[in-house]
Amino acid sequence: MTKEVRYDDVSLVYPGGTSPAVAHLDLDIAEGEFLVLVGPSGCGKSTSLRMLAGLEPISSGTIYIGDRDVTHVPAKDRDIAMVFQNYALYPHMSVAENMAFALKIQKVSKDEITRRVKEAAALLDLTDYLDRKPKALSGGQRQRVAMGRAIVREPEVFLMDEPLSNLDAKLRVQTRTQIAALQRRLGTTTLYVTHDQVEAMTMGDRVAVLKDGILQQCASPRELYDNPANAFVGTFIGSPSMNMIAAPIVDGGVDMNGFIVPVERSILDKAASGKVLVGVRPEDLALTAEGADMTVTLVEELGADTYVYGTYSGPDGPVDLVARGQGMAAPKIGSVVKVKPTRTYVFDTEGAQLRLS
Repeated sequence: MTKEVRYDDVSLVYPGGTSPAVAHLDLDIAEGEFLVLVGPSGCGKSTSLRMLAGLEPISSGTIYIGDRDVTHVPAKDRDIAMVFQNYALYPHMSVAENMAFALKIQKVSKDEITRRVKEAAALLDLTDYLDRKPKALSGGQRQRVAMGRAIVREPEVFLMDEPLSNLDAKLRVQTRTQIAALQRRLGTTTLYVTHDQVEAMTMGDRVAVLKDGILQQCASPRELYDNPANAFVGTFIGSPSMNMIAAPIVDGGVDMNGFIVPVERSILDKAASGKVLVGVRPEDLALTAEGADMTVTLVEELGADTYVYGTYSGPDGPVDLVARGQGMAAPKIGSVVKVKPTRTYVFDTEGAQLRLS
């Protein structure tokens, strides 16, 4: 039966390490939820997954699956199934034998094994390939076999560690759609790790963003995009990345080289210094008749969208900016254009978002 998962103040310091790989992780994953852990390399996302799997002994805290404390329960007794980056299929076994192997080890009856393998194969569109060996399959089909091997176990929790990173770009898009749809059909609680924020945003019910072993924010993809907790989340979520501009506070707002961007005084009063970081999504940076100067360095015309890249002379040196528009007239490279933020996020110099109370 599907269960919820809870990390309660969980930390892990590797032997010989000085700083924790994961620090004070508090995270609740609802029953049947698809939650994605995302962040840069070394942020602790795979470690968090391995702690839940029982593959890494935690230094402090408690991990629950349902009402059961599994902190010190061996991995084999946790009723989880993992799908890894590498397919790890047995080359001498057929697709059906690969999918059935764990059930045979558990001494499940032959009839039950046959039933589960056929059901999983039908879900994954593998029915016509059950007698093939892995070498006769494409990369996407092999990954589906690895998924099938996890599905037939009917676990309480699925754990997936970057399962699509070995696939080419087009196949990744196709397979992530299939995985997300499959999880919703099965309703199994799923924790999915990726470094690809586009993958995270398109697959997860909620997304947890980690940095340096610390949870930065956990929310729906839309909430992360529209209301990032700090500058790191703001720049990590979204493609192209959020523009981040250091600007001094002046009467009426913030100063972008003589162009005043209006910001409510009650927000600016929360800043600890006379300067803030102004975050602007590319689609919120408009090319207009008035605004701050930006020197164009690159133009990408992609049909429906045009991306204009450039540099802005900030108080601390040049800042790279990108503006995105639909049907935007493409300026010449090397020209100076005016850019004006139409929507802004304001962060203090430490990166925390400043909001109205």
